[in-house]
Amino acid sequence: MKIKANGIAINYQADGPEGAPWLIFSNSLAANLTMWDDQARELKQAYRVLRYDQRGHGGTEVTAGRYSFELLMADVIALMDALAIKKAHLAGLSMGGATALGLAETHPDRLDRVIVCDTPCQSTPASAQQWEERIVIAQKQGMEPLVEPTIGRWFPPEVLKAIEFVGRVDHDRLVRLLHHTDAAVLPSHYEPFGIVALEAAATGIPLVTSNVGGLGEAVINGQTGMSYAPRDVAGLAAAVRAVLDDPDAAQRRAIAARERLTSDFDWHTVAGETAQVYLAAKRREREPHRRRVIVEHALPDR
Repeated sequence: MKIKANGIAINYQADGPEGAPWLIFSNSLAANLTMWDDQARELKQAYRVLRYDQRGHGGTEVTAGRYSFELLMADVIALMDALAIKKAHLAGLSMGGATALGLAETHPDRLDRVIVCDTPCQSTPASAQQWEERIVIAQKQGMEPLVEPTIGRWFPPEVLKAIEFVGRVDHDRLVRLLHHTDAAVLPSHYEPFGIVALEAAATGIPLVTSNVGGLGEAVINGQTGMSYAPRDVAGLAAAVRAVLDDPDAAQRRAIAARERLTSDFDWHTVAGETAQVYLAAKRREREPHRRRVIVEHALPDR
């Protein structure tokens, strides 16, 4: 959802009951409002949670020139004004935390509590120089050269040793990667379709997925793969362990998943089931929707 504030279109999302205290989340550099998904899910029961994309991030408008913290702070106040928020709690991480700190100093009347995460209170000459160097790289070469060093700052060494961030890959390389993996793990919290699981099944590798949305239909737990409830970390770990501890059983499930592609998910079956859904909806329809009358007008002379 977008709203005009401080001269730009700001992307935001509000969750929680109307009338509850406002809690605003401000994202870090190179992130967007989805970084707060888990916090919003837990806190929206008691708060009216507002997440937004900082200027130049996510779905918020990108403007030319440098973004001072005074400008970022003005964006927050303008967003609050546009949404008729008189006072709110404000939480921010890194750049968002610095934004929150500045607002606590300049607009204390608009804030109740401030939560500052992973944010230094000052910048040293050395850190300022590092930022200038990154700005030059981004201006001349784009964001790609900054990906690896950013990942190195965000994740501890032991995680980086165990994980490779491959980014976007073409179809042929994706197939090669899948052929060399022990399992395809799809831990989605939300997934309306199950196409990714079906594509992975076509390569013949074991599947581990959450049972949310389309994934719940694409994978039969214990038969064509292992599944678990979304956000169940222990369930995810147990499902992956089941694949690694018994590769023979995992391979049998993978074979069953691939065979199911031609029995349950071929185009003829999918088209037939889709047609049945429409027929069922038509049978339950008591009265056809009346077609709106279109009044024709002669075109003006030119």
